Amino acid sequence: MAGAARRRDGQIAQERMLEEAMAAIAEDGLAALTMSALAERLGTSGGHILYYFGSKDRLLLEALRWSETQLGLERAALMGRRVTAHRKLALFAELYLPRGPRDPRWTLWIELWARTASNEPLRTAQQEIDDGWQRDLEALLAKGVAQGRFAAMDVPGRASELLALLDGLSTRVVLGQRGADRAVALERARSAAAALIPHL
Repeated sequence: MAGAARRRDGQIAQERMLEEAMAAIAEDGLAALTMSALAERLGTSGGHILYYFGSKDRLLLEALRWSETQLGLERAALMGRRVTAHRKLALFAELYLPRGPRDPRWTLWIELWARTASNEPLRTAQQEIDDGWQRDLEALLAKGVAQGRFAAMDVPGRASELLALLDGLSTRVVLGQRGADRAVALERARSAAAALIPHL
């Protein structure tokens, strides 16, 4: 019983660290996130954080996984909604895109993308996260085809194309590039989806 309580306490501590890391990234940017700065925010030591995560790379990856788990729950709820295929596709894009410049989830994605070439565990973890979005978008498109809402298409190919486009739009938004705010990105995503995915 005591072992289970310790594990639960450890899980709560880790989640608090991840939540605080995401808040710090949103407030001050990723460059300002150091183990010592995060420890100060949490009222603990850098060594305590390292005990749970081992390295800053691991902390960043786990923060991204934690964030994506929250989004995964939202995505699951979206997939279960009784709305038209077109509406569900629009809502999927809204969920995927960053909320604005310096969105902490997308800031992490961009940082970790740059590290994947030399880090196989990181590349594998990111692929697992990407695969979840790909599977759900394929399911959404396939259901739309089956219901006669979308014309027949190469579902995996179209899903990959749309996600690549959303990645590009998201990067522009999170970097704060001129003329690339969330509203513009959403409009461009809708326009691209209409071109990529033939409606009936």
